[in-house]
Amino acid sequence: MRTVNLGSQGLVVSQQGLGCMGMSQSYGPADDTQSIATLERAIDLGVTLIDTADVYGETGIYGFGTNEKLLGYALRRRREEIVLASKCGITGIPTPGSIRFNLRADPDYIRQACDASLQRLKTDRIDLYYLHRVDPKTPIEESIGAMAELVQAGKVRYLGVSEVDADELTRANSVHPITALQSEWSLWTRDIEDSVLPTARRLGVGIVPFSPLGRGFLTGAVTTVDTLAPEDVRRRFPRFAEGAFDTNQRVVDVVREIAADRGVLAGQVALAWVHAQGDDVVPIPGTKRVAYLEQNVGAAGIELAKEELERLDALAGRFAGERY
Repeated sequence: MRTVNLGSQGLVVSQQGLGCMGMSQSYGPADDTQSIATLERAIDLGVTLIDTADVYGETGIYGFGTNEKLLGYALRRRREEIVLASKCGITGIPTPGSIRFNLRADPDYIRQACDASLQRLKTDRIDLYYLHRVDPKTPIEESIGAMAELVQAGKVRYLGVSEVDADELTRANSVHPITALQSEWSLWTRDIEDSVLPTARRLGVGIVPFSPLGRGFLTGAVTTVDTLAPEDVRRRFPRFAEGAFDTNQRVVDVVREIAADRGVLAGQVALAWVHAQGDDVVPIPGTKRVAYLEQNVGAAGIELAKEELERLDALAGRFAGERY
C-alpha cells in the first residue's frame, strides 16, 4: 500500500483507508473480536488512515461513542502506526430508522466533544478532526474557529469537513486550512463532481470518499434485501427499495462484466474506479471482516484501462433512487 499526500498541509496517509462505522452500527450485529482482527490486519497491510466518529454506535444497542471506545482499545499498542480520524457535530439520530440528525457545532460543544473523543480513543491527539455536518444554527466560521483552537492546543493535528457544499468549504478554509473533505462518492453517487470537487482541488483539499462501494451494492453481493439483518439501515434506503433495487442490479451488471473479463471482483472494479479519480482521492471503504478488507486493499493495485473507465463513467445517472 503506497502512501500519498492528503491535502496540501503535509498529512501523509495510505492511498486507501478503513471506515469503521459498520463495526458498531448500521450494518448488522457488532462483533468486536472480528472487528479488532480486521483493524490489526489493516495495519499489517499498510492501511494507515483509520476513520471513526463520536456518534458511531448511537443507532446500535451500545450507544454514543462505542466505535471510538473500540478503536481506543484495539489500537492502543499501534497508535504510532496510524493516522486517526474522528468527527464531531452530530449529537444523535432522533428516531429509530431515521437518517435525520440532531446537530450541534457551537464552539463550546466542539471543545467538549473533542475532549470526550480523546478520552474514548485513549490518545493525546486526533490526527484529522472533521466537522461531521454543518450546524444550521452555527455559522461554519465559528465551528472551524473552535476547531482551529484545538489545533493550537495540540489536541488536533489537521482539520476536515464532511458533506459540505462548495461555498461552505470555501468559508471553512478561509478560517483555517482544511486538509480533507469527506463526502459520499462512488459510481452511483457523483454529486460532488459538479462544484464541490473543483472547489476542493482549487483550495488544495484532499478528498476522502465514504461508501465508495455504494454501501455494498456495487460489490454485487447484495442480491436481495431479505439477506440483510433486520436492523441493517440499508433496508430503509431508497436505492435498496423495491423497484429501484432491480434497476440498480442491472446497472451493476456492467461492473460485473468488467470484473469477469479481468478475473477480479465487482467491488474491486468499483473501488478501482474511485482510485482512478486522482492521487488526491483516498477512499475509506468500511468493513468489519478481514476477507472483505483484503479484497478492498487488492483494489488499490488495479489500474483500469481507458475503455473500462469510459464504460463505468457512462453509468452516471442510470441508478434509481435518492441517496437517503
